[in-house]
Amino acid sequence: MAVPGARARGWVAAARATQRRRRAEGTGGPPRPEPPSQRAALYVHWPYCEKRCSYCNFNKYIPRGVDEAAMRKCLVTEAQTLLRLSGVRRVESVFFGGGTPSLASPHTVAAVLEAVAQAAYLPADSEVTLEANPTSAPGSRLAAFGAAGVNRLSIGLQSLDDAELRLLGRTHSASDALRTLAAARRLFPGRVSVDLMLGLPAQQVGPWLGQLQELLQHCDDHVSLYQLSLERGTALFAQVQQGALPAPDPELAAEMYQRGREALGEAGFRQYEVSNFARNGALSTHNWTYWQCGQYLGVGPGAHGRFIPQGAGGHTREARIQTLEPDNWMKEVMLFGHGTRKRIPLGRLEMLEEVLAMGLRTDIGITHQHWQQFDPQLTLWDVFGASKEVKELLEQGLLLLDHRGLRCSWEGLPVLDSLLLTLLPQLQEAWQQRIPSLVPGG
Repeated sequence: MAVPGARARGWVAAARATQRRRRAEGTGGPPRPEPPSQRAALYVHWPYCEKRCSYCNFNKYIPRGVDEAAMRKCLVTEAQTLLRLSGVRRVESVFFGGGTPSLASPHTVAAVLEAVAQAAYLPADSEVTLEANPTSAPGSRLAAFGAAGVNRLSIGLQSLDDAELRLLGRTHSASDALRTLAAARRLFPGRVSVDLMLGLPAQQVGPWLGQLQELLQHCDDHVSLYQLSLERGTALFAQVQQGALPAPDPELAAEMYQRGREALGEAGFRQYEVSNFARNGALSTHNWTYWQCGQYLGVGPGAHGRFIPQGAGGHTREARIQTLEPDNWMKEVMLFGHGTRKRIPLGRLEMLEEVLAMGLRTDIGITHQHWQQFDPQLTLWDVFGASKEVKELLEQGLLLLDHRGLRCSWEGLPVLDSLLLTLLPQLQEAWQQRIPSLVPGG
């Protein structure tokens, strides 16, 4: 662990050196706050897993001998390149996802963090999250990741029922999960998140609530509840299609979700997003960037990003997708410095649609000030204030539109997808009506 520790000290030293340099560029006082176009979160994708879970259709691969030194070099190179192309000068958070990033070496994590800290300002207290699976993250390995610079863990627990874990194709048992969770809490107190799935085939409300209550005896301050989504091409989808497993019951899943929200609320958790619950202020600042439509850079095979490239006039944000297949991605990084496969310019209406759909996932919704950052002319009142359809949703108690902004009520949050079927067309109609005023002579 000596080398990861040295690496972590290298990252902190690089962060402090950058801060000193930035101060020297200014007036000698604290670093000047960066404009939004120069701030971003950073996502790093590790594409490898021990095995493919039966429900998963993410971009992941079962390795037959990974050249980790080559992968590490490419992750570092792409991170440096995208920081340069984006003009980002401050990285707010780093998230190592996958795949199973806890299969990567702590040296790789440390190398990426040090490269980021040298290329931009990465504050020493920035949130640095690593996704970990219980079977690939014993306590000693978690400690090594901590020495490498990780300060928050997201543990893919998924279930506390061994039969359900086998159904999901997980490689760990419930006792493995609780053992890893206990070690993680000792090493990262207050900064450990766990995932629990609901809506599995044949799953019943009572036993699932029992799992949640057991988890509440062991968990830290962040819990995510995710409903199973049957994805075409997965083993679980095929089993349901062939009749080997019953299809998940959506009404039971809805009841689990509602009862789960209530249990977490009683345990002191704030539901700050559709699937995410935190107490003692332990929100994920990285994911909050996504829901607030902040900029983020996606590094690694298949990673997604949203940022304004330097030289684009400071106006057009792009959605970027990196090349999916790791070997091809590495070849492109070695040739071009990055493996971006798709670049999709986002128009102003598309940005507002994202602001609406993402912001309403949170408990604060969309404030008037936040909306105006993306459109200073077209207000929330302009878009939704006179709509009869929206008025009905307000009267039903599903939405709130007031001096704070637009947000879902407690009753509205579980049915957000259906609310967006009304809200998105309303936004599109308001946008079309304002176009003539934007055209000279119109």
